Parts: sequence; C-alpha cells; structure tokens
Amino acid sequence: MELFAHPLFLLGSVPVLLTVLLVLWLGATLKNRVIHALFSPVAYGKLTASLRPVSRWRNVCLLGAVFFLFVALAGPQWGTEIIEAQGNFAQTIIAVDVSASMRAQDLKPDRLENAKTMLRMLISNLKEERIGIIAFTSQAYTQCPITTDQDALTYFINALQPDMLPLPGTSLAAPVRLSAHLLSKYPGKKALILLTDGEDHSPKELEEATDIAVKNNIRIIAIGIGTKEGTLIPDKVDNSGRVLEYKKDKQGNTVVSKLDDKTLLELAKATGGAYIPYTSPAQVASLVENQVRELDKTTSSTSRHAVYKNRYQFPLILAILLLAVYLFWPLGRRKSLLKPTA
Repeated sequence: MELFAHPLFLLGSVPVLLTVLLVLWLGATLKNRVIHALFSPVAYGKLTASLRPVSRWRNVCLLGAVFFLFVALAGPQWGTEIIEAQGNFAQTIIAVDVSASMRAQDLKPDRLENAKTMLRMLISNLKEERIGIIAFTSQAYTQCPITTDQDALTYFINALQPDMLPLPGTSLAAPVRLSAHLLSKYPGKKALILLTDGEDHSPKELEEATDIAVKNNIRIIAIGIGTKEGTLIPDKVDNSGRVLEYKKDKQGNTVVSKLDDKTLLELAKATGGAYIPYTSPAQVASLVENQVRELDKTTSSTSRHAVYKNRYQFPLILAILLLAVYLFWPLGRRKSLLKPTA
C-alpha cells in the first residue's frame, strides 16, 4: 500500500516552506531596520507599550497551514472501498453452433472458421456494447458471460471447436432459451446473434422457445452458415488436413449437411429480428453491427475494483483551522530585540 497517492506534493512543500520562512525572516529584519532608523529604542517602547505583543506561534500556525495543505494535495490514503464503473450498453448474446456439421467445407476452410473470423471483426466494432457467448449443439452452454472485456470475448471465440460439447445433434431452441435466461434481467430490446447452418433436430421445441424470446423482447439475428447445395461432413482428418473419412448416419449413409434458411427466416421474422445469409466476414459483420446499433441501451456495471480511500479531508481541515488561527490572531508588536539605553 502507498500511503500517499501523489507523494511528489510532499517534496514540493519543502521549497514552499523554505520560501515562507525566508519571507517571514526578511520581513522581520526589514521591520527592525525601519524601526531602528525612525525611533530610538526608548521612544519605540513608549509608543507600543499599550499594544499586545505578537507571539511567534502565529507564524508557526502559518507554516503549519502551508504544510498540511500540501499533505492534503499529496492524497493520504488508507482503508479500501469498492468502486463500480457503469455505462450505457446494448445487451447481446452470440450463440454459435459447434455441432459436427460446422466442419463442412462448403465455405473454406470450414463453416466454423468463417463464423469465428466474422465474430472477431464484429466484437472489435462493438467495443462499447456488452456481449456474451454461448456454444450449442443439442444443448447450450455459456462460454463467456455478458461482458465488455474484448480480450475475454476474443479468447472464447478462438476456443470454439466443432464437437467441443459432449452432446451431438443440433437444437435451435436450446440457445434461444439460455439467451432468454441471461438477458431477462435487462430492460428494453436485446439481441441474440445466432450462427448456424439452420439444421434443427428438435423443431417441436422451437415454437415454445420463440415465444420466450418474444416475451423477453429479444430480437434474433440469424446468420445462415453454409450453402443450400450442402456438402459432406469430414469425420476423420490427418495432420495435413486431408479428409480420411466422412461422417455417416446410424444406417451407414454418408451425411450431407445443407443450409436450412427457412427455419432461420421464420425465427428472425417471429422475433422482429433479421436473417442474414453468410457471404463474407466483413460484410456480415457490418450488417450485424447495424442491427445491434438499433437496440436499447441500459445502464450496467462494467467492472468492480478495490481502491484506497482518499483521506485528504483530515489534513485539509487542519490546514484551514491553522490558517484561521493565523488570520484571527490578535495583532500587536513583538518584543523589541533592542534594549533601551539608560
């Protein structure tokens, strides 16, 4: 712990105090010379006999006032307090499909890498917004809570991998429900940015999840990753990136993954959001950014940290009291340093 927030002010007090001492000494010296030149010691003694003598303590009070003023400027500090920073932000959740179909290479190098590239561009343009990240397959899990921390968001985006979650399949209802849970405490319009190829293995749950999103005023910005023609899903790849085997279903048939934009269009329309077909990272990032800019901003906490309490009030009060004593000290002559001659 540092006892003073600005210790340089203490060093600055030294020349100021020496200057005040010099001025007081020069004033006293000049005063004695003038008195000696105009009056004899006996005459001066008679003229000032009825006046109250000036105490040296008056000058001590002045020096003390100057010293404690600089101590206050130095910012003495002890004890801690929690400071909470706040700002106005839009609240957004990014939900990324990490099912096996995101390995499909109809977008090079694959669907998920394209999504990650676009998301890195997006969050770099939304530094003043609060964003959370969800990864989902048939279930959804929070990867990064809602935050303004750009480094944390970038880290979790880079960490997204196909099949990183233990449950196979794809459910669009799962990220919608989890997003509603995370965003429900915030007022106004929020957004769920949903990046997926649109394949849904549990469509019956989607209608209920959509109603939850509408109830919580969440716009779904759906981004369709992939092509309508579709492609095979790599299942085994060697170190050089060459596909050794493609994914097969339970019957042994090779799986072809296609973009299902119909479901995504309906989902976006039902929540007052937008459907954006994936073209290029920069173009999609720009379109999504425009959508997020339209959201309502709410006052939210950005960070909490402990700081030392500034105790400048105590030396400042002492400085004011000492200055008041100096100014209102009863004035009078100092005892003459010259002894009257007989």
